Amino acid sequence: MFISLFLIITATFGLMRAAPGGPFTGEKELPPAIKANLNAFYGLDQPWYMQYLDYLTSIARWDFGPSFTYKGQTVNDLINNGFPVSFYLGMEAILIAVAFGILLGTIAALKHNSWQDYGAMIIAVLGISVPSFIIASVFQYFLAMQLGLFPVARWDTFMHSVLPAFALATTPMAFIARLTRSSMLEVLSNDYIRTARSKGIGKNMIILRHTVRNALLPVVSYMGPLISAILTGSFIIEKIFGIPGLGMHFVTSITNRDYTTIMGVTVFFSVLLLVSILLVDIAYGLIDPRIKIAGTKGD
Repeated sequence: MFISLFLIITATFGLMRAAPGGPFTGEKELPPAIKANLNAFYGLDQPWYMQYLDYLTSIARWDFGPSFTYKGQTVNDLINNGFPVSFYLGMEAILIAVAFGILLGTIAALKHNSWQDYGAMIIAVLGISVPSFIIASVFQYFLAMQLGLFPVARWDTFMHSVLPAFALATTPMAFIARLTRSSMLEVLSNDYIRTARSKGIGKNMIILRHTVRNALLPVVSYMGPLISAILTGSFIIEKIFGIPGLGMHFVTSITNRDYTTIMGVTVFFSVLLLVSILLVDIAYGLIDPRIKIAGTKGD
């Protein structure tokens, strides 16, 4: 985990150094004296290896430095202010995606080759094919502007989070539905399911205790990248709905060449990704103890 994080930090620093231009490059050229003072203030006049060592030291102290764009604010301030909003929106979207994805996938598998199966898979294909920003625009037009059921934008109450959460959840929900369906169909064809049926165990008990649990393993594997992707993939949704999350700061930092914010947010999301993958690996072993047993024997 720490090696991966070190490689990500190094790659991010190298890419930012290799990018053309600089943080103070703009349409209007700054006077040389002012530019030299700014470079000295932010340490950009130092050799690259000194900047790299300073950056590693700062990250070890969880200090991402001052923002080039937001005057008087550090990158830590931006993360502390924006991430709770992005986290709330992301977790709401994850709950929607997991709940509806597993429900659709389970219905499709249990009603295989029926209209319920075809209907669920049509919804899944639409969720995968249509980009989230188009779905967000459709939600805004029909559900907010035409029907007036939800606010069009902004971030004040729970109702303001419903449309962006559903727009953000559509694609992962579709993937989870397809994963659950294919996995459940495979599990239902196993011998132990037929054995359970021959012993007279009820259908509901077989589904809950033997089918759904094993069928969720691919979904659990998908959760690690999903958590990070939703939290980091909400940039466009936050922009469309005017949500003051971390994604909006990240987009703004890219357009304004705010190097410290770009690198800080990238490292922050990398930590999130690595932690979520670690938690998923732990959960994977708890759901399927055979994985732990197999690893022990291998050792």
